[in-house]
This record gives sequence, C-alpha cells and structure tokens, in this order.
Amino acid sequence: MTTANISSTDILDHVAPDSLKGIPRRQTNPARWNGGSWGAFTDALRSQNIEICEKKQTCRVYAVDSGGLASGLPHGVALARSAEQISAILKQAQLHRVPVTVKGGGLTTEGESVAFGGLQLDMRAMNRVLSVDAKNMTVRAQAGIYWHTLGEVLRRDGLDYLSAPLNMTSSVGGTLSVGGIDINSPRLGCSADQAVSLQVVTPTGEIKECSESENPELFERVLLGYGQFGVITEASMRIRKFTPLTMHYFYYGSLREAMEDLQLLVRGDAADYCGILTVLDKAVNLLVAFDSDERERAFFSGWRGRLRGHGQLGFALRMTWHYALRPWRIGEALYLLGRKRALEPAFKPEHHLEKNKIVDRTVVFSNSVWKFWGGKRMVIPDLATSAEKFVEAIERGNAVCRKYFPRYTLYCVGIKLSGRRERYELSCIPPDAEGFAYGCEFEPILGGEDYSREYLQAFKNEIYDIGVEMKTSYYRFGGMMKGYIRRVFGDELVEKHLAMKRAADPAMILNPDVIF
Repeated sequence: MTTANISSTDILDHVAPDSLKGIPRRQTNPARWNGGSWGAFTDALRSQNIEICEKKQTCRVYAVDSGGLASGLPHGVALARSAEQISAILKQAQLHRVPVTVKGGGLTTEGESVAFGGLQLDMRAMNRVLSVDAKNMTVRAQAGIYWHTLGEVLRRDGLDYLSAPLNMTSSVGGTLSVGGIDINSPRLGCSADQAVSLQVVTPTGEIKECSESENPELFERVLLGYGQFGVITEASMRIRKFTPLTMHYFYYGSLREAMEDLQLLVRGDAADYCGILTVLDKAVNLLVAFDSDERERAFFSGWRGRLRGHGQLGFALRMTWHYALRPWRIGEALYLLGRKRALEPAFKPEHHLEKNKIVDRTVVFSNSVWKFWGGKRMVIPDLATSAEKFVEAIERGNAVCRKYFPRYTLYCVGIKLSGRRERYELSCIPPDAEGFAYGCEFEPILGGEDYSREYLQAFKNEIYDIGVEMKTSYYRFGGMMKGYIRRVFGDELVEKHLAMKRAADPAMILNPDVIF
C-alpha cells in the first residue's frame, strides 16, 4: 500500500483511548525512563567493582510481577550483596538521576516491583539469617530472605515467626514495607508491627540503624512505607516458641453471617488464627485454628455455640437438600464438591500432620496459595476497612466479582492494630480504624479463560471505586492503582508524605512508580 492510498480508517489506532469506551483507565504503565544518564551511572558503579547486568534476556526475567498486567524493562539489573553496595548504587543514582526499583519476592500485583527503565535492584541474594536470640526471642535476618526459609531456620531451635504473609515466598524486607497480613493477624497484628529494629539504606545512600529509640522517624517511615523512604537490608523481629496448630472449618450459606462471626471472634480474641475463604456465595468457610489444646477447649466451651456456621456434615446435608430442590444447578454442586475434595487435603496434608496437628504451616499455606490461587496472573484487588465498614464494603465487592466472573474467591482477615502509629498514616491501615482493621482480597479464578488486560483492569477499578466511595484503604497500594491514593486519602495527607519523600529522596529515584 502506498502512502497516497492510506485513508484515515487504515491508520486508526486500535489501542487509542477512544477504542476503550466504557473502560475506566485509572493508571497504566508509566512511561519508560529515557536512559540519558545510564552510561555515566554504570561507568561510575563499575569503577567501584559493582556488577550491572544489561543483557536483554536477563532484563526480560524482570518484565512482570505476579499480577501479570503491568510490564516494563529495566536498563540493567544488580543483585544486592550488601548495605555498602546498595549505598554506593543509591549515591550514584541520586547524582545521575537514575530510577532504582527494588524487588524482593516479586509478589506485587500492580507493577510495584516492575522497573520501567533504570536499575532493577534484586534483593534475593541477601537471604541469610544472621542471628537468633532465644533468650530475648528475636531474630536478625537479611531483608531478601523468604519467609519460608526464615521459618525453616527457626524450626531447628523450636522457634517460629510471629505474623507473616500467607504466601511464604514473600521476602522479609518487602513484607515489612507493605504490612504483611495472615490468619494470625487478628491476634498478632501485621508483620511490620513485629519489627524491633532495621538496618536501612536511605535514598541518598546513608546506612542507618533505626528502631523506636534510634532514628524513630525513619523507623516509622520505612515500615509500611512502600519502599519510598529507604531500602531495608536487615531486620530484627520478634519470634515465639514453635507450636503445631489444630484447624477447624465452619461453613456458611451467608457471607454476611460469616463476616459478622469473624468479627465476633476477632473482638473476643477467641482463636489464635481465623479468616474467611469463600468458594461460592453459598459456600463460605470460616477457618479457625489454635496453638494449644487449652485455647481450643476454651473456644468450644465458650464460643462455638455463638457461631452460626455449620460443621462439615451438617452443611453437607443442607447443601444436598438445597441442590436436590434445584437440579438445574447440578454443575454448581459438582464444582463445590470438587473444590472441597481438592482444598481440604491441601490444607491438612498427612505428611505435615502429627496427631492431627499441622506441624509445618509454612509449607502448607505457601503451596496452597500458589496451587489454588496462583498462576500467570494474580488478579487480587482488595479493600481494607474499619470494623464498621467491613460488611458493607465486602458485600459490594462480592457483587462486583459476581458481575465479572463465574468463579472467584474472597479471603478476609482481621488485623490487630498496635495503637496509633505514624506508619499507619498512608498505608493499608484505613485512617478511621481503631483497635482492629479488616481486609479482603477479591480473587477471580481465571482457570483456562483468556481475559483481556482491559477486562481485568475494569474489574479491579470497580473494586477500588468502592474504596473511594467508602473512604477505606487498600493493601495493593500504588503502582497501576496509585491514582486512587489521592482520591481516598485527600490532598493534605498525600502532600504531607510527598514533602517527606522529596526531603528524603531529592532526585525522586527510589521506587519512583509506586506511589509518588
């Protein structure tokens, strides 16, 4: 086709905004950094014997995160080896204005750990346990270590972490930067609240120790700071004695009743672990677990009678009767049965059981997350709310899931708060929460279906819009959905944190595409 023969219809841009009518686009991939000072930056680092890999095949390994929707390509990759090396990198990055994006386990879902040009700093080589203090019940570890590795080391001495994320292939540093929530968070709080002290490399390259007594302002900014105020290189955290756990399941046909009962248990400190997993609206599971026989007995004598959920046999009989009256829904019944048969053995595998107690929940939960909810795309928008807004927000989010997908899962937990902390200000902890916050992940089960990026983004936006309307917060905080942050928290709070970011990071080079 010659240029003279090309018409306006021939050159229509099929990815232009007007081809996406009806699909809100709050935030897409940022523009890639132009790389103007990259050569001078890498020359300066190589003169200090710091290795930067610029091979395209290596850079492509870092193109996406677990969300699978954001994509970018760094100009080069550096494996973090020490705080001193990271300090040198950040000093040169400030001088040459080169963006540095930090990656731990890469389990972000909105592109927060994806580099859109510049340097990708991979923390996973800093993966050692440095010391275990059984007397004071603390552990010191490098920030790139995965939680499952930390757990394995602690078990050798009969010890355990306190609160960790559900997916144990998260890195410790990344988790402390975003919060870290699990089914023991209703009792123990988020992972970030277990930190005793940190070694941090600031955006300008200073290496500092910080805690509640030493550099407390930095300590509060880095915890739940989403990588804006420094790179965590080491962390000391509280630990406890290891105990096997006993798990029980209670089944509900009403999401509202399950959520209300979850809140009842959280307020009453009635269980060591509790959370909600849904299979369908008609099959909602309240998971309750205990570290000791005494706590388990106290629950069944004082709390079980107050729950509206059913045991497995009672719920099975109710569901059999329900579907017997609705034979046209036999496909739904078969799906529930298949899901139950697959999930239960996975959460209570025989080779990780002793006397009907789970002795390695690190492996059990980590494997289950990836087996049943993982894949090429982890599409899990979420809402974090105060106790008062929890039920309404999650029911509204559930309706959005039902609109977009035939199969999906909700994962709901409570989060015990550690007083009024500065670290909570601009984070997944909602500003109006007192005592406890609650979070819910909305996870479509994509199966073999090929959903477009725009369809999945539209789904996520509808969930996030609920947060704007109800003034809640989000756990997936930033990246492709960072446009929501100002709408939820308001200009005053965002400008306050932006001013602190500019003071700490004059060139705005550290994790630049996460929040600011």
